[in-house]
Amino acid sequence: MASDASFDNLVKKFADLPLLDRYPNCFPDINPVDIYRSHITSILQGITGVDPKIVYSSIQWTQNSDKGDLVLAIPALRVKGKPEELGKQWLEQWPESPLVEKPIQNGNFIPFFFKHGPLRQTTITQARSHRFDFGSNKAVGLKDQSDPSKGKKRIIVEFSSPNIAKPFHAGHLRSTIIGGFLGNLYEAAGWDVLRINYLGDWGKQYGLLALGFKMYGSEEALQRDPINHLFEVYVKISAKTAKEKEEADMLQKDGKDAEAQKIKDSGLDEQARQYFKKMTEGDEEALTLWKRFRDFSIKRYKETYARLNINFDSYSGESQVSETEMEDAARKMKEMGLAEEDGGALLVDFSKHVQGKAGKSLGKALLRKRDGTALYLTRDISELLNRDRTYNFDHMIYVIASQQDLHVKQFFKVVELMGHKDIAAKVQHISFGLVLGMSTRRGTVKFLDDILRDVGEHMHSVMKKNEEKYKQVENPEAVADILGISSVMVQDMSGKRINNYTFNMEAMTSFEGDTGPYLQYAHARLCSISRKAGLSEKELDSADLSLLTEHHAIELVRVLAQWPDVVQNTLKTLEPTTVLTYLFKMTHVLSSSYDHLRIVGSEPEVMKARMALYDSARIVLNNGMRLLGLSPVER
Repeated sequence: MASDASFDNLVKKFADLPLLDRYPNCFPDINPVDIYRSHITSILQGITGVDPKIVYSSIQWTQNSDKGDLVLAIPALRVKGKPEELGKQWLEQWPESPLVEKPIQNGNFIPFFFKHGPLRQTTITQARSHRFDFGSNKAVGLKDQSDPSKGKKRIIVEFSSPNIAKPFHAGHLRSTIIGGFLGNLYEAAGWDVLRINYLGDWGKQYGLLALGFKMYGSEEALQRDPINHLFEVYVKISAKTAKEKEEADMLQKDGKDAEAQKIKDSGLDEQARQYFKKMTEGDEEALTLWKRFRDFSIKRYKETYARLNINFDSYSGESQVSETEMEDAARKMKEMGLAEEDGGALLVDFSKHVQGKAGKSLGKALLRKRDGTALYLTRDISELLNRDRTYNFDHMIYVIASQQDLHVKQFFKVVELMGHKDIAAKVQHISFGLVLGMSTRRGTVKFLDDILRDVGEHMHSVMKKNEEKYKQVENPEAVADILGISSVMVQDMSGKRINNYTFNMEAMTSFEGDTGPYLQYAHARLCSISRKAGLSEKELDSADLSLLTEHHAIELVRVLAQWPDVVQNTLKTLEPTTVLTYLFKMTHVLSSSYDHLRIVGSEPEVMKARMALYDSARIVLNNGMRLLGLSPVER
């Protein structure tokens, strides 16, 4: 079976065709549509005389199969003349083809419809032979596709990045889901992917947290649930600090300056500053406590990430950036005339270094406060330069909420102005919108674990309503948890990343409409059909695919053939919804075919052919779901 789909066999199979020239980014042995693209290119090149590379890249796939399986916009070939007349001339010379129906021009476009026999054969054969790899193309991530020994390109994806002792909220959830997906996508494209979680694990708030832990902390609660416990401690100590500040402000207002100053000099805010200063100076006791908070939190995060099918190669954080590196970066910027002192603070005024509107829109960026504390920008610059030295990456993606757009633009621009144009050219910001309607009551925060628990419980109660099917599920709580997580993730990925969306428990846990549970149901149904048919791999391998002549079978094959193209297109959009939209389209075609392509009760040979088609659909659905970070269920 596997050998049927190999490149050499395709060449033999279509030996009589002007076909399998290896064009750049053409992979006929793993993408059925590339066989047709390559074939159409060869025909068009013969008729038009246009460079085949131009022809090949001009043949586009269509969103809608009634517009053809592929389409050529005639002006894209850059031939002199009126497009309609050129098309007419070319089609008069079109030869009889064993792969493509004779095209009929549509204005400035020539749509191509594939002949079903070869498409059916190659698509089902490739899907079933490549299985989990069908759709992925490891050659894309090579440094040199003509010489794999030169190795893979390396990409860093920095995502999730919660703050220790603060809630893992909806923004972190979005960053986690999107970043996890991007890591999977680049891995499918053969890149060497490094996933970094850059924790908020440093700063004066740790001084405050340490003071709070002495007052309100419980060792037992810390070990049991570090994230919630540290958050409770942080809320209490923050409230106490705010009250002190209020008191000092009132005293000052009443002219009692000395008493107000006394609070400022010895209050919690100053104590926290002093404690953090001890941490930066390497005080062992202070750092030991901080490290315990950090280690316990990471252990708890890892459990949550595992439920979302995510693991990180590195848990770095703000604490890992040394004061010396930041001072060096700040000094370099001053020496270059990029940074300037302003009332004891250090800042970059972009309007002086970037011409026109762009400079004005970047405004001013603070590098260091008056008290000498380095700010995020300095830290981010030092960390990026450090990563370039450490990892020697080819590309890096930061998955950060759209509220940080200005900060990221300033950050990238400073790196470029510091003379690191090459590094600035390798970094990319993947931005995303807000999740609305997330807090339980006004002013209260919803932790990720709470969200996942709530949807899991909700899903469990939905499942219990169907008693008969509920009894067949081996571990209903675990399945409910997976379905709950699928609902959250699919709702998050349904629109474009940059759009805000409203968190809606009822809508996202429904089995109706385009939801996570609907995708899971579609996958479980295919597994159930496979179990009932009880056919072996060998029997499916020997299926006579020419028996698949029904309209529904042909439509399903056409959609399945598009999957490798969808994955390639997603590398351009970097939008999870590109994959999701395709999966819903495919499952809709699939569910409308069940009444017409029955398995049970059909002739043995017809049954084998239909089962090979459904097996291919299950492979594509499984691969698409796993690419998105979902865990496909079988019952």
